[in-house]
Amino acid sequence: MTDTAPRPRRLQGADVGIPPRQLDFRLPDALAPWAYADNATATLFLAMLSAIFPPGEDFFVRSVVAFRDRVTDEELRAKVAGFTAQEVIHSREHDRLNAAFRDRGFPVGVPEKAVATALKILERTSPRQQLACTALMEHFTAVLAEDILGSDEFGRRVHGDIAELWLWHALEELEHKSVTYDVYEVIGTDQAERDRAVPLVLATVGVAALFGWGYLLVQQGIWRRPSDLREGWRLMFGPGQFMRRVLTRMPVFNHPRFHPDKHDTRALEQQWREILFGEDGSLTEQLRRPARRGSA
Repeated sequence: MTDTAPRPRRLQGADVGIPPRQLDFRLPDALAPWAYADNATATLFLAMLSAIFPPGEDFFVRSVVAFRDRVTDEELRAKVAGFTAQEVIHSREHDRLNAAFRDRGFPVGVPEKAVATALKILERTSPRQQLACTALMEHFTAVLAEDILGSDEFGRRVHGDIAELWLWHALEELEHKSVTYDVYEVIGTDQAERDRAVPLVLATVGVAALFGWGYLLVQQGIWRRPSDLREGWRLMFGPGQFMRRVLTRMPVFNHPRFHPDKHDTRALEQQWREILFGEDGSLTEQLRRPARRGSA
């Protein structure tokens, strides 16, 4: 007799807390002149970050997918699927934001290409080393995301027409923050690879990102405005400020017992899921509901 029992449904990203959300962000026809605290230097830093996300996230996905066949745990396989889908959507939405920045007159293609070139250098290392580098960069984005969501500073300083895109991206970075490292543990983490990841990423992606920011500052003529440069640097890297807080938390990655989940952000994630996607969430109406199979 033929067994007609239905096969159990394969777990998806949404089943393990990493749902890919198809959103329809309503970007304005024209961005505000200086979208971060009305400061040109800080705004161009934000534009540089947005520019480098698409090539960066493509690298992240490829480095993780390279080891997908080694993952046998069904839950982790579902997390990898959710991670991949979220990152693809992030790239798409940042491409849209980057187009708006270009319309604003910012040549964000320069930092994007600079970081893409830097990542090609990283691709010359072994697949294991690339995964270690991705784990480091995912740690950076998770810390960045926690700072964005955990402080009202970002919401106060960034104009509302683009703030919600960053808040959604930050939430999803926290939702999948451990996936890369969990895959790395499947193949066996190596302290030397993790230690090498720091200078490798700094010498490639770090240098390219700073070059891209500098290019935008020169191209926009901000280098001739020392007061704006000083204030923008203070807003980003001054004592107690945004990027200073993020960078001071990076060294924990090299601790022998590091794991992203040792820093618990579940309550923060749930808080922002409700703010953004709850019954009265600010992005609930922009969430594209997947059509049911068989519907017209």
